[in-house]
Amino acid sequence: MDEAQALGVFGALSQETRLRILRRLVVAGPEGVAAGIVGTMVGASASNVSFHLKELERAGLVRARRASRSIFYSADYDALGELIRFLMEDCCSGRPDVCAPAKSAVCERPATEPSDA
Repeated sequence: MDEAQALGVFGALSQETRLRILRRLVVAGPEGVAAGIVGTMVGASASNVSFHLKELERAGLVRARRASRSIFYSADYDALGELIRFLMEDCCSGRPDVCAPAKSAVCERPATEPSDA
């Protein structure tokens, strides 16, 4: 991921509903969630969720797949990993101990439902 791509991702995530959607999709796992259920999860109308999902898809953060008449959305874990790598690539400066707290915070935290706070 380069700086321009990272800026696009941060732009997409700088909106409250989109951030909530992405966090719910991360929790949902790779199988994803039907678009209508995403709306219920974040308390948004179908048209509103559709708009935000398209923005997240355009930023490369979510993937869509059609199953019959439904569209299922899932987080793109590869893209999220690239974003984390972009943010952390200069962190360690040859000293992995510097990055250990950030890695522990992400990787060892118990899985919970994202809060809206």
